[in-house]
Amino acid sequence: MLSEKYGYLHSCPTNLGTGMRVSVHVDLPGWTKEGLPALKARCEELGLQPRGTRGESGGQTGITYDISNKHRLGYSEVELVQKMIDGVNTLWKEDKELVAKQG
Repeated sequence: MLSEKYGYLHSCPTNLGTGMRVSVHVDLPGWTKEGLPALKARCEELGLQPRGTRGESGGQTGITYDISNKHRLGYSEVELVQKMIDGVNTLWKEDKELVAKQG
């Protein structure tokens, strides 16, 4: 949409709702060793999305991931932040267990 005052206005449809994308960069060496498909599946169960630290299409390097909330519609800001806190804490705990198991 073109606004005479602001120029072209647009939005990514995945950011509808609160428009709030909560994210954290976290090192997950255990999940990295398990493989990206395993991490994606686990994040799906937790309502999260893993991305590389180079953004949505930039790919993943090393053991650091950008973990964000998957859903943005129908939840309050408090619910979205709490989902992130709980989900990242779960991933972190599981990662520690994977690292110990992997030796």
